[in-house]
Amino acid sequence: MQPRKHISCKIRPTELRLHTLSLSPLASSSLFSGSVCPEAYSFLGEMENQSDNDIEAPKMSVLNCIDLSNPDIHQSVSLLKQACLDSGFFYVVNHGMSEEFMDKVFAQSRRLFGLPLNEKMKLLRNEKHRGYTPVLDEILDPENQTHGDYKEGYYIGVEVAEDDPEAEKPFYGQNVWPAPGLFPGWRETMEKFHQEALEIGRAVARIIALALDLEADFFDKPEMLGKSIATLRLLHYEGQLSDPSKGIYGAGAHSDFGLITLLATDDVLGLQICKDKDAKPQIWEYVPPLKGAFVVNLGDMLERWSNCVFKSTLHRVLVNGQERYSIAYFVEPCHDCLVECLPTCKSENNPPKFPPILCQTYLSQRYKDTHADLSRYNKTEA
Repeated sequence: MQPRKHISCKIRPTELRLHTLSLSPLASSSLFSGSVCPEAYSFLGEMENQSDNDIEAPKMSVLNCIDLSNPDIHQSVSLLKQACLDSGFFYVVNHGMSEEFMDKVFAQSRRLFGLPLNEKMKLLRNEKHRGYTPVLDEILDPENQTHGDYKEGYYIGVEVAEDDPEAEKPFYGQNVWPAPGLFPGWRETMEKFHQEALEIGRAVARIIALALDLEADFFDKPEMLGKSIATLRLLHYEGQLSDPSKGIYGAGAHSDFGLITLLATDDVLGLQICKDKDAKPQIWEYVPPLKGAFVVNLGDMLERWSNCVFKSTLHRVLVNGQERYSIAYFVEPCHDCLVECLPTCKSENNPPKFPPILCQTYLSQRYKDTHADLSRYNKTEA
């Protein structure tokens, strides 16, 4: 077996120098090769060249990079905590999922979205949020969007047999799969990605726990990520040119619902973050794609758990006319997990800012608020 290629990241001089940390069972054990990442920041040079031609260069965000093969846990905790307090976004590299496999998942995603619309509609999402979501199905920022998100997606959750009592829960059940003969190996590829991404999510959650002065395995409990209802979502932006002045976005401004999100992207720029959602005007920065890395962002549940010590960050997608593909993996706790202020994040002078809420209650409401009612499609078909 060939040694796994290591990815390195450029960081600011004020940040700690990266070595390597072993928290993920998928991560390799060889040493980290350096601290410069030309791939992620080659966009900066490209945009500077554009500005020389009297084109305004978009603002780029410089994110911390967490190396999951780093043996120095204290260093990784420091980097992660700094990232969480600064932007709520960071890269994760050397996580154990190979670039070759990630490329395979992207290829399978392109095959699915390349189907004619009438064929994709046969795989329409069900009431358990499994399956295909058409363009404009989701509206994440109704105050500023004219129609909805100019993207299509495909949800894949935890597979639970129909006769299993657990299947009664809102985010358990059977997935909607393309016919086996249509794309050979498609289901197996997605199931493998789901399993490996969950291990990466758990590894990141262990560092987050330490950053919040908890035991490293705090989020590994059965009632949390031990029985996670994590969801994989394939995403395709068809190339509709975004225009914020007209309310046209690839994805409207929003924060994610759960604990954390892992995002793999192709090489097309599009993701933007707003570090201060209350700023007037809001300042948006692009997140440069980094081959082989996951972009990680904090979700609303972590904001509630941490009593706003760590905040979920507003983000959106602007499309420049090019097709864009990404793979989002939403790391959520189990259905019956009670999300309430952590003991290390409250005090007499800093009481809990949110009431306790069940994970399934919170997620169900957020999905209902952002997705079209399925009856809309039944009427269209009729």
